[in-house]
Amino acid sequence: MIYTCKYQSPLGEILLAANDDALVGLWIDTQIQKSAKIIGERYIDMETTILTKVKAWLDRYFAGKAPSPQELALKPMGTPFAERVWQLLLDIPYGKTTTYGEIAKQIATEREISQMSAQAVGNAVGSNPISIIIPCHRVIGASGNLVGYTGGLEKKIFLLKLEGHTL
Repeated sequence: MIYTCKYQSPLGEILLAANDDALVGLWIDTQIQKSAKIIGERYIDMETTILTKVKAWLDRYFAGKAPSPQELALKPMGTPFAERVWQLLLDIPYGKTTTYGEIAKQIATEREISQMSAQAVGNAVGSNPISIIIPCHRVIGASGNLVGYTGGLEKKIFLLKLEGHTL
């Protein structure tokens, strides 16, 4: 069963979804339509212990603290490639950024291949079902430009500024 609840954030309404064991989705208002793929039609609108912990984590995050994603049980669902990319996103420290190309290089090294497509990494980053906590907003273009964020670039800018970036 999937449980859902809403969280009011400075970015607008956020929809949270969890199973009995972990958070499976977090969508900012403009991303909520993507939630149907994960939560489907069988869900209960009920705040569980997991969702309460996520709300407390988000309270601290939006207060400018740097809570660790490792404090939460996360279970994003995707292809093995996407799940590896999301795991690498969790390694990006609060207040720091990396590029799609750097993540692609890391995966290529792990797979012992000469190169990996930064576009493939971008597709996986863009399909991240647990935004903010799995920090896809910390991935930028090779030249330092802010590209792609399914929640909208203004939200990406807000999150990066919250974390202390000067843009």
